[in-house]
Amino acid sequence: MAAVAATSLVLSACSGSTNSDGGGGGAAEPTGDVAAMAIAKGESGDEYTSPEVAQSNETFVVSTDNPFTAYNNSAADANNSYNTFALIKVLSGAYLLDGNNKVLLNKDVMEAVEVTSKSPQVITWKIKPGVTWSDGEAWDCDDFYLAWLSQTGKTKDAEDKDLFTAAGTTGYEQIDKVECAKPTEVVTTFGTPFPDYKSLFGLATDIMPAHILEKGTGVEDITKVLPTGGDAAVIAKVAEFWKTKWNGFDAALMPSSAQYVITAFQQDNSVTLERNPKWVGKPGGPAKIVLRGISDQVAQAQALENGDVQVNSMAQPDANAAERLRNLSSQGVTFGASNGLAFEHLDLNFKNKWLSDGAVRKAFMQCVNREELTEKLIRPVLESAKPLGSLVFFQAEEGYTDNYAQYKGDAAEAKKTLEAAGFTFGGDGFATKGGEKVTLKISHTAIPRRKQTVELIQSQCKGAGLEIVDDTDPNFLDTRVSEGDYDIALFAWSAAPFKSGQKSIYSTGGGQNWSAYTNTKVDAAYVDASSNLDEAAARKAYQDADKMMAEDNYSLPLYQLPNMWAFKGIDKVYFQSYNGALWNANEWVKTN
Repeated sequence: MAAVAATSLVLSACSGSTNSDGGGGGAAEPTGDVAAMAIAKGESGDEYTSPEVAQSNETFVVSTDNPFTAYNNSAADANNSYNTFALIKVLSGAYLLDGNNKVLLNKDVMEAVEVTSKSPQVITWKIKPGVTWSDGEAWDCDDFYLAWLSQTGKTKDAEDKDLFTAAGTTGYEQIDKVECAKPTEVVTTFGTPFPDYKSLFGLATDIMPAHILEKGTGVEDITKVLPTGGDAAVIAKVAEFWKTKWNGFDAALMPSSAQYVITAFQQDNSVTLERNPKWVGKPGGPAKIVLRGISDQVAQAQALENGDVQVNSMAQPDANAAERLRNLSSQGVTFGASNGLAFEHLDLNFKNKWLSDGAVRKAFMQCVNREELTEKLIRPVLESAKPLGSLVFFQAEEGYTDNYAQYKGDAAEAKKTLEAAGFTFGGDGFATKGGEKVTLKISHTAIPRRKQTVELIQSQCKGAGLEIVDDTDPNFLDTRVSEGDYDIALFAWSAAPFKSGQKSIYSTGGGQNWSAYTNTKVDAAYVDASSNLDEAAARKAYQDADKMMAEDNYSLPLYQLPNMWAFKGIDKVYFQSYNGALWNANEWVKTN
Protein backbone atom coordinates (compact mmCIF):
# COMPACT_ATOMS: atom_id res chain seq x y z
CA MET A 1 0.00 0.00 0.00
CA ALA A 2 1.38 3.57 -0.61
CA ALA A 3 0.03 6.36 1.60
CA VAL A 4 -2.47 9.12 1.10
CA ALA A 5 -0.99 9.97 4.49
CA ALA A 6 2.02 11.52 2.95
CA THR A 7 3.25 11.69 -0.58
CA SER A 8 1.77 8.52 -1.98
CA LEU A 9 -0.56 5.61 -1.49
CA VAL A 10 0.74 2.38 -0.04
CA LEU A 11 0.41 -1.02 -1.67
CA SER A 12 -1.61 -3.52 0.31
CA ALA A 13 -0.42 -6.95 -0.69
CA CYS A 14 -2.07 -9.19 1.84
CA SER A 15 -4.79 -11.71 2.50
CA GLY A 16 -5.18 -15.37 3.18
CA SER A 17 -7.93 -17.83 2.32
CA THR A 18 -11.55 -16.84 2.64
CA ASN A 19 -14.85 -18.63 2.84
CA SER A 20 -16.30 -18.77 -0.66
CA ASP A 21 -19.72 -19.68 0.71
CA GLY A 22 -20.40 -16.32 2.36
CA GLY A 23 -22.85 -16.85 5.16
CA GLY A 24 -23.46 -15.11 8.47
CA GLY A 25 -21.40 -14.50 11.53
CA GLY A 26 -19.71 -11.36 10.24
CA ALA A 27 -18.31 -8.98 12.81
CA ALA A 28 -19.69 -5.50 13.36
CA GLU A 29 -17.54 -2.41 13.90
CA PRO A 30 -15.73 -2.46 17.26
CA THR A 31 -17.72 -1.34 20.28
CA GLY A 32 -17.07 -0.93 23.99
CA ASP A 33 -13.66 -1.90 25.28
CA VAL A 34 -12.24 -2.76 21.84
CA ALA A 35 -13.25 0.61 20.33
CA ALA A 36 -11.68 2.40 23.31
CA MET A 37 -8.35 0.77 22.45
CA ALA A 38 -8.10 3.06 19.41
CA ILE A 39 -7.14 5.90 21.73
CA ALA A 40 -3.47 5.84 22.75
CA LYS A 41 -2.44 6.03 26.40
CA GLY A 42 -0.08 8.88 25.58
CA GLU A 43 -2.67 10.87 23.67
CA SER A 44 -3.74 14.28 25.00
CA GLY A 45 -5.85 16.53 22.82
CA ASP A 46 -4.02 16.87 19.50
CA GLU A 47 -0.66 15.73 20.89
CA TYR A 48 1.11 12.50 21.74
CA THR A 49 3.87 11.82 24.28
CA SER A 50 5.15 8.33 25.08
CA PRO A 51 3.70 7.40 28.48
CA GLU A 52 5.43 5.64 31.32
CA VAL A 53 4.35 1.97 31.30
CA ALA A 54 5.44 -1.21 33.06
CA GLN A 55 8.43 -2.69 31.28
CA SER A 56 8.62 -6.37 30.40
CA ASN A 57 11.75 -8.39 29.75
CA GLU A 58 9.86 -10.73 27.43
CA THR A 59 9.52 -10.94 23.66
CA PHE A 60 6.17 -10.06 22.08
CA VAL A 61 5.62 -11.91 18.80
CA VAL A 62 3.25 -10.33 16.28
CA SER A 63 2.11 -11.93 13.03
CA THR A 64 1.05 -10.11 9.89
CA ASP A 65 0.35 -11.12 6.31
CA ASN A 66 3.66 -10.37 4.58
CA PRO A 67 7.22 -9.81 5.82
CA PHE A 68 9.20 -6.60 6.14
CA THR A 69 11.47 -5.94 3.15
CA ALA A 70 12.91 -2.41 3.20
CA TYR A 71 14.01 0.37 5.55
CA ASN A 72 13.35 3.13 2.98
CA ASN A 73 9.67 2.69 2.30
CA SER A 74 9.46 5.86 0.21
CA ALA A 75 11.35 4.42 -2.75
CA ALA A 76 8.87 3.38 -5.45
CA ASP A 77 10.08 -0.19 -5.73
CA ALA A 78 10.01 -0.75 -1.95
CA ASN A 79 6.82 1.05 -0.94
CA ASN A 80 4.63 -1.43 0.92
CA SER A 81 2.36 -1.43 3.96
CA TYR A 82 4.25 -4.28 5.58
CA ASN A 83 7.32 -2.09 5.83
CA THR A 84 5.22 0.65 7.42
CA PHE A 85 3.93 -1.84 10.01
CA ALA A 86 7.49 -2.32 11.33
CA LEU A 87 8.94 1.13 10.68
CA ILE A 88 6.24 2.95 12.65
CA LYS A 89 8.19 2.10 15.82
CA VAL A 90 11.61 2.68 14.22
CA LEU A 91 11.39 6.02 12.37
CA SER A 92 9.98 9.12 14.04
CA GLY A 93 8.05 11.89 12.34
CA ALA A 94 6.46 15.20 13.17
CA TYR A 95 2.96 13.71 13.39
CA LEU A 96 1.34 10.39 14.34
CA LEU A 97 -2.06 8.76 13.80
CA ASP A 98 -4.10 7.11 16.55
CA GLY A 99 -6.44 4.17 15.98
CA ASN A 100 -9.24 6.54 14.93
CA ASN A 101 -6.92 8.17 12.36
CA LYS A 102 -6.70 11.35 14.41
CA VAL A 103 -3.57 13.35 13.54
CA LEU A 104 -1.39 14.01 16.61
CA LEU A 105 1.71 16.17 16.99
CA ASN A 106 4.58 13.91 18.10
CA LYS A 107 5.72 15.74 21.24
CA ASP A 108 8.45 13.17 21.91
CA VAL A 109 10.48 14.72 19.09
CA MET A 110 8.75 18.02 18.18
CA GLU A 111 8.35 21.26 20.07
CA ALA A 112 5.83 22.66 17.57
CA VAL A 113 4.81 22.96 13.93
CA GLU A 114 3.71 26.49 13.06
CA VAL A 115 2.23 28.27 10.04
CA THR A 116 4.50 31.31 10.12
CA SER A 117 3.18 32.84 6.89
CA LYS A 118 0.10 32.31 4.74
CA SER A 119 1.24 34.15 1.61
CA PRO A 120 3.50 32.53 0.67
CA GLN A 121 2.72 29.56 2.89
CA VAL A 122 5.63 29.02 5.26
CA ILE A 123 5.64 26.18 7.79
CA THR A 124 8.25 26.12 10.53
CA TRP A 125 8.99 22.74 12.09
CA LYS A 126 10.60 23.05 15.53
CA ILE A 127 12.46 19.93 16.64
CA LYS A 128 12.86 19.09 20.31
CA PRO A 129 16.50 19.59 21.39
CA GLY A 130 18.45 16.44 22.14
CA VAL A 131 16.66 14.03 19.79
CA THR A 132 19.15 11.57 18.30
CA TRP A 133 19.38 8.52 16.12
CA SER A 134 20.24 5.26 17.87
CA ASP A 135 23.87 5.67 16.76
CA GLY A 136 24.06 8.94 18.71
CA GLU A 137 23.91 11.32 15.74
CA ALA A 138 21.43 14.20 15.93
CA TRP A 139 17.94 13.82 14.42
CA ASP A 140 17.59 17.30 13.00
CA CYS A 141 17.11 19.61 10.05
CA ASP A 142 19.39 17.83 7.60
CA ASP A 143 17.22 14.70 7.90
CA PHE A 144 14.14 16.77 7.03
CA TYR A 145 16.05 18.35 4.14
CA LEU A 146 16.88 14.90 2.73
CA ALA A 147 13.20 13.89 2.96
CA TRP A 148 12.32 16.91 0.80
CA LEU A 149 15.24 16.54 -1.61
CA SER A 150 14.46 12.88 -2.28
CA GLN A 151 10.72 13.37 -2.76
CA THR A 152 10.43 16.78 -4.41
CA GLY A 153 10.31 15.21 -7.88
CA LYS A 154 12.30 18.11 -9.33
CA THR A 155 15.54 16.18 -9.85
CA LYS A 156 15.35 14.68 -13.34
CA ASP A 157 17.44 12.24 -15.33
CA ALA A 158 18.21 12.49 -19.06
CA GLU A 159 14.73 11.12 -19.84
CA ASP A 160 13.06 13.71 -17.59
CA LYS A 161 12.15 11.09 -15.00
CA ASP A 162 12.49 11.47 -11.24
CA LEU A 163 16.10 10.57 -10.46
CA PHE A 164 15.16 9.34 -6.99
CA THR A 165 12.11 7.36 -8.24
CA ALA A 166 10.21 8.23 -5.08
CA ALA A 167 6.86 6.53 -4.50
CA GLY A 168 5.20 9.94 -4.45
CA THR A 169 6.05 13.63 -4.52
CA THR A 170 2.80 15.33 -3.54
CA GLY A 171 3.32 18.16 -1.09
CA TYR A 172 7.09 18.01 -1.26
CA GLU A 173 6.99 19.12 -4.90
CA GLN A 174 5.08 22.24 -3.79
CA ILE A 175 7.91 23.27 -1.45
CA ASP A 176 10.24 25.75 -3.16
CA LYS A 177 12.93 25.69 -0.50
CA VAL A 178 13.86 24.10 2.82
CA GLU A 179 16.09 26.16 5.10
CA CYS A 180 17.93 25.04 8.20
CA ALA A 181 17.86 28.21 10.28
CA LYS A 182 19.44 26.11 13.02
CA PRO A 183 19.73 22.34 13.53
CA THR A 184 16.43 22.13 15.40
CA GLU A 185 14.43 24.43 13.09
CA VAL A 186 13.20 23.59 9.60
CA VAL A 187 11.64 26.38 7.52
CA THR A 188 9.67 25.24 4.47
CA THR A 189 8.44 27.77 1.91
CA PHE A 190 5.71 26.58 -0.45
CA GLY A 191 5.35 27.80 -4.02
CA THR A 192 1.66 26.94 -3.88
CA PRO A 193 -0.33 26.33 -0.69
CA PHE A 194 -0.55 22.79 0.62
CA PRO A 195 -3.36 22.27 3.14
CA ASP A 196 -2.21 18.70 3.94
CA TYR A 197 1.19 19.82 5.24
CA LYS A 198 0.78 17.58 8.30
CA SER A 199 1.18 14.60 5.98
CA LEU A 200 4.81 15.56 5.32
CA PHE A 201 8.02 14.79 7.20
CA GLY A 202 7.47 11.50 8.86
CA LEU A 203 3.83 10.45 8.83
CA ALA A 204 4.85 8.03 6.06
CA THR A 205 8.06 7.01 7.90
CA ASP A 206 10.10 8.87 5.28
CA ILE A 207 12.73 10.70 7.35
CA MET A 208 15.95 8.84 6.56
CA PRO A 209 19.30 9.35 8.36
CA ALA A 210 21.09 12.04 6.35
CA HIS A 211 24.38 11.41 8.15
CA ILE A 212 24.42 7.81 6.93
CA LEU A 213 23.90 8.94 3.34
CA GLU A 214 26.56 11.64 3.67
CA LYS A 215 29.10 9.11 4.90
CA GLY A 216 28.18 6.60 2.19
CA THR A 217 28.40 9.12 -0.66
CA GLY A 218 31.17 11.42 0.53
CA VAL A 219 28.81 14.40 0.53
CA GLU A 220 29.90 16.73 3.31
CA ASP A 221 26.56 18.53 3.83
CA ILE A 222 23.33 17.30 2.28
CA THR A 223 21.70 20.71 2.73
CA LYS A 224 24.13 22.10 0.15
CA VAL A 225 22.88 19.65 -2.48
CA LEU A 226 20.19 21.30 -4.59
CA PRO A 227 17.46 19.44 -6.49
CA THR A 228 18.23 21.45 -9.65
CA GLY A 229 21.15 23.48 -10.93
CA GLY A 230 23.83 21.75 -8.86
CA ASP A 231 26.52 19.18 -9.55
CA ALA A 232 24.83 16.45 -11.59
CA ALA A 233 27.30 13.78 -10.51
CA VAL A 234 26.75 14.53 -6.84
CA ILE A 235 22.96 14.48 -7.01
CA ALA A 236 23.08 11.24 -9.03
CA LYS A 237 25.25 9.64 -6.35
CA VAL A 238 22.88 10.82 -3.61
CA ALA A 239 19.83 9.50 -5.47
CA GLU A 240 21.47 6.13 -6.12
CA PHE A 241 22.30 5.66 -2.45
CA TRP A 242 18.83 6.75 -1.30
CA LYS A 243 16.96 4.32 -3.54
CA THR A 244 19.28 1.29 -3.35
CA LYS A 245 21.18 1.14 -0.04
CA TRP A 246 18.25 1.00 2.36
CA ASN A 247 16.66 -2.26 1.21
CA GLY A 248 16.54 -5.25 3.54
CA PHE A 249 18.52 -4.65 6.74
CA ASP A 250 22.05 -3.53 7.49
CA ALA A 251 22.55 -2.44 11.10
CA ALA A 252 25.35 -0.06 10.14
CA LEU A 253 23.13 1.82 7.68
CA MET A 254 19.75 1.67 9.41
CA PRO A 255 19.58 3.35 12.81
CA SER A 256 16.39 4.21 14.70
CA SER A 257 14.90 7.56 15.62
CA ALA A 258 11.94 6.13 17.56
CA GLN A 259 11.22 3.82 20.49
CA TYR A 260 12.66 0.65 18.93
CA VAL A 261 15.65 -0.24 16.78
CA ILE A 262 15.89 -3.11 14.29
CA THR A 263 18.35 -5.72 15.58
CA ALA A 264 17.68 -8.74 13.36
CA PHE A 265 16.13 -9.53 9.99
CA GLN A 266 15.28 -12.84 8.37
CA GLN A 267 14.41 -12.34 4.73
CA ASP A 268 10.89 -13.48 3.81
CA ASN A 269 10.24 -14.22 7.48
CA SER A 270 10.65 -11.72 10.29
CA VAL A 271 12.12 -8.51 11.64
CA THR A 272 13.14 -8.03 15.28
CA LEU A 273 12.83 -4.75 17.19
CA GLU A 274 14.41 -3.99 20.56
CA ARG A 275 14.21 -0.93 22.80
CA ASN A 276 16.27 1.95 21.44
CA PRO A 277 18.76 2.87 24.20
CA LYS A 278 19.13 6.38 22.75
CA TRP A 279 15.39 7.08 22.63
CA VAL A 280 14.65 10.51 24.06
CA GLY A 281 11.20 9.61 25.42
CA LYS A 282 9.84 7.09 27.90
CA PRO A 283 10.96 3.51 27.09
CA GLY A 284 8.56 1.01 25.56
CA GLY A 285 6.87 -1.77 27.52
CA PRO A 286 8.01 -4.78 25.45
CA ALA A 287 11.76 -5.43 25.60
CA LYS A 288 11.64 -7.07 22.19
CA ILE A 289 9.06 -7.30 19.40
CA VAL A 290 9.28 -9.85 16.59
CA LEU A 291 7.09 -9.09 13.56
CA ARG A 292 6.58 -12.27 11.51
CA GLY A 293 5.11 -12.56 8.05
CA ILE A 294 2.62 -15.45 7.83
CA SER A 295 0.71 -15.37 4.54
CA ASP A 296 -1.91 -17.94 5.57
CA GLN A 297 -4.20 -16.12 7.96
CA VAL A 298 -5.69 -19.32 9.35
CA ALA A 299 -2.13 -20.28 10.23
CA GLN A 300 -1.81 -16.92 11.99
CA ALA A 301 -4.87 -17.74 14.08
CA GLN A 302 -3.47 -21.20 14.83
CA ALA A 303 -0.20 -19.63 15.98
CA LEU A 304 -2.09 -17.36 18.38
CA GLU A 305 -4.14 -20.27 19.69
CA ASN A 306 -0.96 -22.29 20.28
CA GLY A 307 0.79 -19.42 22.06
CA ASP A 308 3.46 -19.04 19.36
CA VAL A 309 2.42 -15.41 18.81
CA GLN A 310 0.65 -12.91 21.06
CA VAL A 311 -0.90 -10.73 18.34
CA ASN A 312 -2.45 -11.38 14.91
CA SER A 313 -2.66 -8.36 12.59
CA MET A 314 -4.37 -8.89 9.25
CA ALA A 315 -4.67 -5.99 6.82
CA GLN A 316 -7.24 -7.76 4.65
CA PRO A 317 -10.24 -9.88 5.58
CA ASP A 318 -10.28 -13.64 5.94
CA ALA A 319 -13.55 -15.33 6.88
CA ASN A 320 -12.09 -18.64 8.05
CA ALA A 321 -9.54 -16.97 10.30
CA ALA A 322 -12.19 -14.58 11.65
CA GLU A 323 -14.50 -17.44 12.61
CA ARG A 324 -11.67 -19.30 14.29
CA LEU A 325 -10.57 -16.26 16.29
CA ARG A 326 -14.11 -15.37 17.38
CA ASN A 327 -14.38 -18.87 18.85
CA LEU A 328 -11.29 -18.34 21.05
CA SER A 329 -12.84 -15.75 23.36
CA SER A 330 -13.16 -18.33 26.15
CA GLN A 331 -9.38 -18.74 25.98
CA GLY A 332 -8.81 -15.05 26.63
CA VAL A 333 -8.43 -14.00 22.98
CA THR A 334 -9.81 -10.59 22.02
CA PHE A 335 -10.87 -10.29 18.37
CA GLY A 336 -11.55 -7.10 16.43
CA ALA A 337 -12.56 -6.20 12.87
CA SER A 338 -13.16 -2.73 11.51
CA ASN A 339 -13.28 -0.92 8.21
CA GLY A 340 -9.79 0.25 7.43
CA LEU A 341 -8.39 2.92 5.14
CA ALA A 342 -7.70 0.49 2.33
CA PHE A 343 -9.75 -0.55 -0.68
CA GLU A 344 -9.48 -3.39 -3.18
CA HIS A 345 -9.65 -2.40 -6.83
CA LEU A 346 -8.94 -3.46 -10.42
CA ASP A 347 -6.65 -1.16 -12.45
CA LEU A 348 -7.04 -1.32 -16.23
CA ASN A 349 -3.82 -0.77 -18.16
CA PHE A 350 -4.28 1.76 -20.98
CA LYS A 351 -1.13 0.40 -22.68
CA ASN A 352 -2.94 -2.89 -23.34
CA LYS A 353 -4.21 -3.11 -26.93
CA TRP A 354 -7.70 -4.19 -25.83
CA LEU A 355 -8.02 -1.95 -22.78
CA SER A 356 -6.99 1.11 -24.77
CA ASP A 357 -10.51 0.71 -26.25
CA GLY A 358 -13.06 2.42 -24.01
CA ALA A 359 -15.74 -0.08 -25.01
CA VAL A 360 -13.70 -3.01 -23.67
CA ARG A 361 -13.02 -1.19 -20.41
CA LYS A 362 -16.70 -0.36 -20.00
CA ALA A 363 -17.80 -3.93 -20.85
CA PHE A 364 -15.40 -5.34 -18.29
CA MET A 365 -16.78 -3.09 -15.57
CA GLN A 366 -20.33 -3.94 -16.59
CA CYS A 367 -19.82 -7.69 -16.22
CA VAL A 368 -18.04 -7.67 -12.83
CA ASN A 369 -20.62 -8.32 -10.11
CA ARG A 370 -19.20 -6.44 -7.14
CA GLU A 371 -22.19 -7.25 -4.94
CA GLU A 372 -21.51 -10.98 -5.33
CA LEU A 373 -17.81 -10.45 -4.56
CA THR A 374 -18.66 -8.48 -1.43
CA GLU A 375 -21.27 -10.98 -0.24
CA LYS A 376 -19.05 -14.03 -0.63
CA LEU A 377 -15.65 -12.64 0.31
CA ILE A 378 -16.08 -9.73 2.72
CA ARG A 379 -19.37 -9.84 4.65
CA PRO A 380 -18.43 -13.00 6.56
CA VAL A 381 -15.82 -10.78 8.23
CA LEU A 382 -17.71 -7.47 8.44
CA GLU A 383 -21.45 -7.81 7.92
CA SER A 384 -21.98 -4.13 7.01
CA ALA A 385 -19.61 -4.27 4.01
CA LYS A 386 -20.89 -3.12 0.64
CA PRO A 387 -19.36 -2.33 -2.78
CA LEU A 388 -17.35 0.88 -2.89
CA GLY A 389 -18.40 3.51 -5.41
CA SER A 390 -15.42 5.86 -5.39
CA LEU A 391 -11.67 5.90 -5.96
CA VAL A 392 -11.27 9.06 -3.88
CA PHE A 393 -13.62 8.84 -0.91
CA PHE A 394 -14.58 6.12 1.55
CA GLN A 395 -18.26 5.54 2.20
CA ALA A 396 -18.44 7.34 5.55
CA GLU A 397 -16.61 10.45 4.35
CA GLU A 398 -18.15 13.77 3.43
CA GLY A 399 -17.97 14.08 -0.35
CA TYR A 400 -18.64 10.41 -1.09
CA THR A 401 -20.78 9.77 -4.18
CA ASP A 402 -21.35 6.36 -5.72
CA ASN A 403 -20.01 6.84 -9.26
CA TYR A 404 -20.12 3.13 -10.07
CA ALA A 405 -23.72 2.27 -9.12
CA GLN A 406 -24.53 1.43 -12.76
CA TYR A 407 -22.08 -1.48 -12.72
CA LYS A 408 -24.17 -4.32 -11.37
CA GLY A 409 -22.63 -7.38 -13.00
CA ASP A 410 -24.85 -7.43 -16.11
CA ALA A 411 -23.14 -9.69 -18.66
CA ALA A 412 -25.87 -9.12 -21.26
CA GLU A 413 -25.37 -5.35 -21.16
CA ALA A 414 -21.62 -5.82 -21.37
CA LYS A 415 -22.04 -7.97 -24.48
CA LYS A 416 -24.22 -5.28 -26.09
CA THR A 417 -21.47 -2.73 -25.42
CA LEU A 418 -18.96 -4.89 -27.26
CA GLU A 419 -21.36 -5.59 -30.14
CA ALA A 420 -21.99 -1.86 -30.60
CA ALA A 421 -18.23 -1.34 -30.82
CA GLY A 422 -17.89 -3.84 -33.68
CA PHE A 423 -16.83 -6.95 -31.79
CA THR A 424 -18.10 -10.33 -32.95
CA PHE A 425 -18.34 -13.56 -31.01
CA GLY A 426 -16.81 -16.89 -31.96
CA GLY A 427 -18.14 -20.38 -31.49
CA ASP A 428 -16.69 -20.44 -27.98
CA GLY A 429 -18.71 -17.34 -27.11
CA PHE A 430 -15.70 -15.06 -26.68
CA ALA A 431 -15.40 -11.64 -28.31
CA THR A 432 -13.12 -11.19 -31.29
CA LYS A 433 -12.01 -8.33 -33.52
CA GLY A 434 -9.75 -8.49 -36.52
CA GLY A 435 -9.69 -12.25 -36.19
CA GLU A 436 -8.20 -12.11 -32.70
CA LYS A 437 -9.88 -13.17 -29.46
CA VAL A 438 -10.11 -10.69 -26.58
CA THR A 439 -8.17 -12.15 -23.66
CA LEU A 440 -7.49 -10.21 -20.46
CA LYS A 441 -5.19 -11.33 -17.65
CA ILE A 442 -5.88 -10.30 -14.07
CA SER A 443 -2.56 -10.17 -12.19
CA HIS A 444 -2.29 -10.45 -8.42
CA THR A 445 -0.28 -11.93 -5.58
CA ALA A 446 -0.60 -15.60 -4.64
CA ILE A 447 -3.29 -15.35 -2.01
CA PRO A 448 -6.45 -17.48 -1.96
CA ARG A 449 -8.94 -14.63 -1.57
CA ARG A 450 -7.68 -12.90 -4.68
CA LYS A 451 -7.66 -16.17 -6.60
CA GLN A 452 -11.30 -16.61 -5.61
CA THR A 453 -11.99 -13.05 -6.80
CA VAL A 454 -10.61 -13.89 -10.25
CA GLU A 455 -12.54 -17.18 -10.38
CA LEU A 456 -15.78 -15.33 -9.70
CA ILE A 457 -14.99 -12.68 -12.33
CA GLN A 458 -14.19 -15.37 -14.89
CA SER A 459 -17.65 -16.79 -14.36
CA GLN A 460 -19.35 -13.38 -14.30
CA CYS A 461 -17.73 -12.10 -17.51
CA LYS A 462 -17.91 -15.27 -19.59
CA GLY A 463 -21.45 -14.41 -20.65
CA ALA A 464 -20.22 -11.02 -21.86
CA GLY A 465 -17.73 -12.70 -24.17
CA LEU A 466 -14.62 -11.71 -22.23
CA GLU A 467 -12.01 -14.38 -21.61
CA ILE A 468 -10.39 -13.72 -18.23
CA VAL A 469 -7.09 -15.43 -17.38
CA ASP A 470 -5.78 -15.78 -13.83
CA ASP A 471 -2.22 -14.47 -13.65
CA THR A 472 -1.00 -15.37 -10.16
CA ASP A 473 2.46 -14.12 -9.25
CA PRO A 474 3.75 -14.14 -5.65
CA ASN A 475 6.09 -11.26 -6.52
CA PHE A 476 3.60 -9.20 -8.50
CA LEU A 477 3.59 -6.24 -6.12
CA ASP A 478 7.34 -6.42 -5.51
CA THR A 479 8.43 -6.31 -9.12
CA ARG A 480 5.84 -6.10 -11.87
CA VAL A 481 3.14 -3.69 -10.78
CA SER A 482 5.42 -0.62 -10.68
CA GLU A 483 6.61 -1.48 -14.19
CA GLY A 484 3.04 -1.58 -15.54
CA ASP A 485 3.50 -5.25 -16.40
CA TYR A 486 -0.16 -6.35 -16.40
CA ASP A 487 -3.46 -6.13 -18.28
CA ILE A 488 -5.57 -5.71 -15.16
CA ALA A 489 -4.00 -5.39 -11.69
CA LEU A 490 -5.86 -6.60 -8.60
CA PHE A 491 -4.55 -5.14 -5.34
CA ALA A 492 -5.42 -2.63 -2.65
CA TRP A 493 -4.38 0.91 -1.82
CA SER A 494 -3.95 1.88 1.81
CA ALA A 495 -4.44 5.54 2.64
CA ALA A 496 -3.86 7.82 5.57
CA PRO A 497 -6.53 10.52 6.13
CA PHE A 498 -5.19 12.93 3.47
CA LYS A 499 -6.46 13.01 -0.12
CA SER A 500 -3.56 14.86 -1.72
CA GLY A 501 -1.40 11.72 -1.91
CA GLN A 502 -3.72 10.33 -4.58
CA LYS A 503 -2.19 12.76 -7.05
CA SER A 504 0.74 10.41 -7.64
CA ILE A 505 -1.64 7.66 -8.79
CA TYR A 506 -4.21 9.45 -10.90
CA SER A 507 -2.25 12.29 -12.54
CA THR A 508 -0.53 12.00 -15.91
CA GLY A 509 3.02 10.75 -15.35
CA GLY A 510 2.48 10.34 -11.60
CA GLY A 511 4.98 8.16 -9.75
CA GLN A 512 2.34 5.50 -9.08
CA ASN A 513 0.32 5.90 -12.28
CA TRP A 514 1.42 2.56 -13.64
CA SER A 515 -1.53 2.11 -16.02
CA ALA A 516 -0.55 5.08 -18.23
CA TYR A 517 -3.87 6.80 -17.49
CA THR A 518 -4.11 10.41 -18.62
CA ASN A 519 -6.85 13.03 -18.46
CA THR A 520 -5.76 16.67 -18.38
CA LYS A 521 -8.97 17.70 -16.61
CA VAL A 522 -8.28 15.17 -13.85
CA ASP A 523 -4.73 16.52 -13.63
CA ALA A 524 -6.07 20.05 -13.21
CA ALA A 525 -8.59 18.94 -10.58
CA TYR A 526 -5.84 17.32 -8.48
CA VAL A 527 -3.62 20.39 -8.77
CA ASP A 528 -6.52 22.53 -7.58
CA ALA A 529 -7.57 20.17 -4.79
CA SER A 530 -4.07 19.65 -3.39
CA SER A 531 -3.31 23.38 -3.22
CA ASN A 532 -6.69 24.86 -2.30
CA LEU A 533 -6.98 26.06 1.30
CA ASP A 534 -10.78 26.31 0.90
CA GLU A 535 -11.89 22.90 2.21
CA ALA A 536 -15.23 22.91 0.39
CA ALA A 537 -13.64 23.95 -2.92
CA ALA A 538 -10.95 21.28 -2.55
CA ARG A 539 -13.57 18.64 -1.83
CA LYS A 540 -15.48 19.68 -4.97
CA ALA A 541 -12.30 19.34 -7.06
CA TYR A 542 -11.71 15.84 -5.66
CA GLN A 543 -15.34 14.95 -6.46
CA ASP A 544 -14.90 16.21 -10.02
CA ALA A 545 -11.77 14.08 -10.49
CA ASP A 546 -13.56 11.05 -9.06
CA LYS A 547 -16.48 11.42 -11.46
CA MET A 548 -14.24 11.87 -14.51
CA MET A 549 -12.17 8.80 -13.67
CA ALA A 550 -15.33 6.73 -13.39
CA GLU A 551 -16.44 7.99 -16.81
CA ASP A 552 -13.04 7.00 -18.24
CA ASN A 553 -13.36 3.45 -16.85
CA TYR A 554 -9.83 3.62 -15.49
CA SER A 555 -10.09 1.67 -12.25
CA LEU A 556 -12.95 -0.30 -10.71
CA PRO A 557 -13.21 -0.03 -6.90
CA LEU A 558 -14.49 -3.25 -5.33
CA TYR A 559 -14.91 -2.70 -1.59
CA GLN A 560 -13.36 -1.11 1.46
CA LEU A 561 -11.27 -3.71 3.26
CA PRO A 562 -11.84 -4.55 6.91
CA ASN A 563 -8.80 -4.96 9.12
CA MET A 564 -8.72 -7.93 11.50
CA TRP A 565 -6.69 -8.41 14.62
CA ALA A 566 -6.62 -10.59 17.71
CA PHE A 567 -4.46 -10.75 20.79
CA LYS A 568 -3.95 -12.47 24.10
CA GLY A 569 -2.01 -11.54 27.24
CA ILE A 570 -1.67 -7.84 26.39
CA ASP A 571 -3.79 -5.07 27.85
CA LYS A 572 -4.62 -2.99 24.79
CA VAL A 573 -4.11 -3.69 21.06
CA TYR A 574 -5.85 -2.01 18.13
CA PHE A 575 -5.13 -2.29 14.39
CA GLN A 576 -4.37 1.19 13.09
CA SER A 577 -5.58 1.03 9.51
CA TYR A 578 -2.50 2.72 8.00
CA ASN A 579 0.26 1.78 10.46
CA GLY A 580 -0.85 -1.68 11.59
CA ALA A 581 -0.84 -3.16 15.08
CA LEU A 582 2.49 -1.74 16.27
CA TRP A 583 1.44 1.94 16.12
CA ASN A 584 1.26 2.01 19.95
CA ALA A 585 3.29 -1.11 20.78
CA ASN A 586 5.50 0.95 23.09
CA GLU A 587 2.42 1.20 25.35
CA TRP A 588 1.70 -2.52 25.54
CA VAL A 589 1.67 -4.10 28.98
CA LYS A 590 1.72 -7.86 29.50
CA THR A 591 -1.30 -9.08 31.50
CA ASN A 592 -0.39 -12.73 32.10
